[in-house]
Amino acid sequence: MQYQTQTATPIGAIATEQNKVLRNTYMMLALTMIPTIIGAFVGTSINFSFMAEHPIMGALLMFGAMMGMLFAVSALRNSVWGIAALLGFTLVAGVFLGPILQVALHLKNGAQLVGMAAGGTGIIFFSLATIATVTKRDFSFMGKFLFIGLILLIIASLANLFFQIPALALTISAIAVMIFSAYILFDISRIVHGGETNYLMATLALYMDIYNIFISLLQLLMAFSGERD
Repeated sequence: MQYQTQTATPIGAIATEQNKVLRNTYMMLALTMIPTIIGAFVGTSINFSFMAEHPIMGALLMFGAMMGMLFAVSALRNSVWGIAALLGFTLVAGVFLGPILQVALHLKNGAQLVGMAAGGTGIIFFSLATIATVTKRDFSFMGKFLFIGLILLIIASLANLFFQIPALALTISAIAVMIFSAYILFDISRIVHGGETNYLMATLALYMDIYNIFISLLQLLMAFSGERD
């Protein structure tokens, strides 16, 4: 009995800590939606004509800016400034939604499509988050495959900046939805099993999953359901 008591306590403490990280992650993830929405409203009023005239340069500048802020969040993850950096990153990410939201809102049913993309993203996230949390299955085995898929997806996206092939763009969007949906399972599983103990980094990972799923769903909806004047 004494041996069981001594071993149960650390296990219980670890489980409590993992639940705390998961709870803080969900709370911070909900908080990041506020600057994202504010940034999106700002982005819809900004003139992105430079990006329309120079799509490759504009995309690379956006990618560079977001990567720089990602590194800032990572560097400050163990301090209170990490929270500010994360919220700042989500604000900028919201602004960078401006171009695609402007295109969507110029469609007759654009607002409906944006709502459907947001709703679909929410359904995907909550469904997969529930699976990863309730089943407690370890999805860490997916890590290498997802990383390879992500690299190939980035390469294909960069290539299509030059080729501008509509069919390839839709294929990339569909694959992105699948990859980042799988990443939700992977990222939450890491929290549940103690692979990620920093809630800021956990929040950042899940935020990027949600962000990319939303953009990809919106692109697919615009292509297949967009009503043009």
